[in-house]
Amino acid sequence: MDRPVGEKSSGAPTIVEVDLGNRSYPTDIGSGLLDQPELLQKHVHGKKVIVVTNTTIAPLYLDKVVEALTKGNPAVSVEYVILPDGEKFKDMDTLMKVFDKAIESRLDRRFTFVALGGGVIGDMCGFAAASFLHGVNFIQIPTTVMAQVDSSVGGKTGINHPLGKNLIGAFYQPQCVLIDTDTLDTLPDRELASGLAEVIKYGLIRDAEFFEWQEKNMEKLIASNISYTSTVVLSSLLQGIFLQAYMQSGVVNCRNPNALAYAIKRSCENKAEVVSLDEKESGLRATLNLGHTFGHAIETGFGYGQCLHGEAVAAGTVMAVDMSYRLGWIDSSIVKRVDDILPRAKLPTASPETMTVEMFKSVMALDKKVADGLLRLILLKGPLGNCVFTDLCVDASNSFNSEGFSKERTVKLNVTVLRNVEQQFCYTWSLT
Repeated sequence: MDRPVGEKSSGAPTIVEVDLGNRSYPTDIGSGLLDQPELLQKHVHGKKVIVVTNTTIAPLYLDKVVEALTKGNPAVSVEYVILPDGEKFKDMDTLMKVFDKAIESRLDRRFTFVALGGGVIGDMCGFAAASFLHGVNFIQIPTTVMAQVDSSVGGKTGINHPLGKNLIGAFYQPQCVLIDTDTLDTLPDRELASGLAEVIKYGLIRDAEFFEWQEKNMEKLIASNISYTSTVVLSSLLQGIFLQAYMQSGVVNCRNPNALAYAIKRSCENKAEVVSLDEKESGLRATLNLGHTFGHAIETGFGYGQCLHGEAVAAGTVMAVDMSYRLGWIDSSIVKRVDDILPRAKLPTASPETMTVEMFKSVMALDKKVADGLLRLILLKGPLGNCVFTDLCVDASNSFNSEGFSKERTVKLNVTVLRNVEQQFCYTWSLT
């Protein structure tokens, strides 16, 4: 039975297994998991640990993680490296700080990296683990919705290059992923909304029932935290309202932890199933990139950190859905449902106005999914929950040519940008 809104419980985690044979690992999901040291300690290799975190997360959770790693386990010593926070620091210079710490500590292959933070920290720590001494153990402790529902699961690690997002990296699986949903209590509303772009993606590409659940429950996921300064203000906020609120450090958490936990679990199940079938993105796993080719172009063109990853993916998803509709592959009802749910999730439905056609074309031509001159896009086709691969030809001048858009239909694709009277970003896909 579901607990009332706002109620939390600590206990055995829900486990989603990523099935990769002898490299399989659990994704533990639940409230209060950082208060259960055995969940972490059984996955630590050796007697030394380096926690990689950032300036935002360290004051909140570093001490708790160190305690979880060492409680009743005095043989383990923990060091840490605190990196600057933000996508703009997901680069080689920042990564070197992790290597510097490992080398200065004279660590050997019998130690463990622990990634404590969002997607940037998880990607960088994972890449450090894949690279240092040709591969060492690592554990993911994601603290954002984005990382909990997507980036921490599946072993994609890496850093950005000024010319393109996530172009440098490796597939390298963690020993486990520990998702303590209590860490979302300190997550800003904008960051939470950003992560929901990935949740919505799963429903669109492969889980129509999950998408329908999101349509019914989005307000439970996106409810804002309310800061208060006195018990008088708190009382006035809650007067006449039946709300079991979780209060910590001057914040009333109005989000529904049950709804969030379910969304995380269902997302991880979808991600784990895909990764188990196609670990290194030779086919099926590419479907998880709905909206990402356009979204990565927005992040790169607009400047890393200027918009959040999920915000860019949301705008890119609208573009992909629009393109799917113009190709005649989906009906207008799906377009409307996407247009309706993204604003409810407090996500944008348009790219920044500074993004031009030429910026999209030049950045997308360097996308990591380009192979043999073909840029793979993921589009929707058929009923909700179905998608297809499409190959768009890219020539040496970084422009799109008129080769087949897919094996099913040959078209010439021209991209133009229009702005309406409200100065919102629009686009047309001209098929001739």
